[in-house]
Amino acid sequence: MEDPELKGLASLVAARRSLRASLDRSRALASAVSSAGPRFEEIRQRLPALEAAVRPIRARTEDLSAAAGHIDRAVGPAAAVLKVFDAVHGLEPSLVADPRSDLPAYLSLLQRLEEALRFLSENCGLALQWLDDIVDYLSEHSLADARFLSLLKSSIESLKCSSTPLDGGLLLASLDKLEAEFRCLLTDHSFPLKMIAAGDANTITPSPLPVQVITKLQAILQRLKANNRLERCVTVYIEVRGSNVRASLRALNLDYLEITAAEYDHVQSIQAHIDTWARHLEFAVKHLFEAEFNLCAGVFGGAGPQELWNGCFAEIAAQAGILAFLRFGKTVTESKKDPIKLLKLLDMFSSLNKLRLDFNRLFGGKACAEIQSETRGLIKGVINGACEIFWELLVQVELQRSNPPPPDGGVPRLVSFITSYCNTLLGEDYRSILTLVLVIQRSWEQKKFQESLVVDAILNIMKAIEANFANWSKGYEDSTLSYLFMMNTHWHFYRNLKGTKLGELLGEIWLREHEQYKEYYAAVFFRESWGKLPSMLSREGLILFSGGRATARDLVKKRLKAFNETFEEMYQKQGAWVITDKDLRDKTCQALVQAIVPIYRSFLQNYGPLVEQDASSSKYIKYTAEGLEKMLGSLFQHKPERSMSFRPQHSNGKVSPAMISQLHAAPTVL
Repeated sequence: MEDPELKGLASLVAARRSLRASLDRSRALASAVSSAGPRFEEIRQRLPALEAAVRPIRARTEDLSAAAGHIDRAVGPAAAVLKVFDAVHGLEPSLVADPRSDLPAYLSLLQRLEEALRFLSENCGLALQWLDDIVDYLSEHSLADARFLSLLKSSIESLKCSSTPLDGGLLLASLDKLEAEFRCLLTDHSFPLKMIAAGDANTITPSPLPVQVITKLQAILQRLKANNRLERCVTVYIEVRGSNVRASLRALNLDYLEITAAEYDHVQSIQAHIDTWARHLEFAVKHLFEAEFNLCAGVFGGAGPQELWNGCFAEIAAQAGILAFLRFGKTVTESKKDPIKLLKLLDMFSSLNKLRLDFNRLFGGKACAEIQSETRGLIKGVINGACEIFWELLVQVELQRSNPPPPDGGVPRLVSFITSYCNTLLGEDYRSILTLVLVIQRSWEQKKFQESLVVDAILNIMKAIEANFANWSKGYEDSTLSYLFMMNTHWHFYRNLKGTKLGELLGEIWLREHEQYKEYYAAVFFRESWGKLPSMLSREGLILFSGGRATARDLVKKRLKAFNETFEEMYQKQGAWVITDKDLRDKTCQALVQAIVPIYRSFLQNYGPLVEQDASSSKYIKYTAEGLEKMLGSLFQHKPERSMSFRPQHSNGKVSPAMISQLHAAPTVL
């Protein structure tokens, strides 16, 4: 049995330990309470604000129930806006990517972004207004702490005044990417068109861009148009396609288009450029501009009114150089007038007339007003210039009548030129064009056009030419040269006009008369010149008999001397004369040979021995029959430098100098 005293002692020891431990804890608590005093003061000071934040609503349950409906109506729109806002930012990773990888998907996402932003722009203001109204409601009914409501009010006002885009600039960045893709599609598929495509007038130029590319461009334009970025696309399009058309034209070497009227003297120096101009203009209009016109309509037709793509095309055409083509033509019309220019003006009109429907269709819009004005000016200049030169032809021919005739008796260059020229005007290449030009010009003057106008004008020119050479024939002091001149000219009419359009117009009787005149003047020419030689070798008085040999020798010497002197005089004089036509020249020389050489040969055979025995025989027998034949056959050779030249004439100041002074180059053209 345990001792009670020991048990009591143990209890005391345990109690002492417990008291000591409690004392230690009390001391520690007292120390902690002492150090926590400042913190409790800080909490006490912050408590009101915390109380307002933790428990802003201080109202009775029945008051809060009445406000619940108002709060729900305000929070609902705000929640919807936040949901769409989150969706917008969910599109960002896809829209910052390259649209080329999947353009349709990109455009679809962009459209969704537009719809979301449209929703936000339409509903954000409404949601903020609802929130603003509920804050006012809580304030008016004292359902919340004033400081809490002030904070809400400030936040709402901040949202109202914010200028930051709702999408953070995602839409603008996406549209910039689409514009860049629009440019890339154009650039990657734009290639200069080669001239070879214009070889066949019926060739249909393929679209400059593949159909699938055009489809992509149209899709991009729809999105950009929806965001008011269409004009920027037009600018890009003009830049890229305009540069491409210019590259196509640069390959043609169009430096000649910059030639000014002061840089050439007459149309011959530029006529090759005029022919090139016609080919290049046809290529540019029917192929380059036709393709660009259709492409503009295809790309922009669904994106805006016709004026939009018409203006786009007009700018491309202007930048590419259509005006340079038209101004070159105007430069030609302002150059000096001469007959060859008439043909080139008719060529130009023919080219423009072939392109008339194309010009009206391509450049008929308001945006092409300058092109239309330049085109009208060019056509007017071409028609008026051509008509002026044509009507002046007769005047210029008549003005040449007072000029001296060709000193060599050849066909005047004016005659050969005008006959060939008029024949050209009546040919298939020019008659219908000239007629149309005259019809248009007469209509401008409100005058009636007569079908025989062209024919009558050319007939009057030919009558003037006939009157000219009839007058020129009287200008020779040597009548024999006058006969040669008339023979040459009449034969020229017959030989060069028979079987031609001009010959058909003048008629067979007219041509036959000229052939007969040629025969007549050829006979007179021979009779009055070379026809005298055979009679000088007459055998009269040369019958040989005994005792009369010396007399016969003297008579032979006398006749040979007279023959030689006359032959040499005529050969020297007529050696400077010409028979222009080779066949007529050969025929005339052959006739001379046949009329003179056989008689000369026979005379030498019969009476030459009488003279050959004489020491001075070489003075009388100067030529062999063969030598004489060769000399006669060499007569009348054409010498261009001796042909008749014409000085420039004026027609009462109506025509500039040198209208016919340039005829020296004309035959090669005609």
